[in-house]
Amino acid sequence: MDRPAAIAQIREAAKNIALQFMKIHPALPGLNDAETMGDCIKALHEMTVQIEIIKKKVGKLERQDDSTIL
Repeated sequence: MDRPAAIAQIREAAKNIALQFMKIHPALPGLNDAETMGDCIKALHEMTVQIEIIKKKVGKLERQDDSTIL
């Protein structure tokens, strides 16, 4: 797999993960447990931050590739 294909695959996977995270949040009140809900919200936030780091690193690498072509 070449770099552009890898970047596209990573971007798509990150997008899908983020969409799945958005499905978890609205279901949390149904647990009827404040502590679990709070812990889950915290974990979702931390995982979202990590996904954003991946997206930023891949974007930086992609821009770096673009600049070497010119």
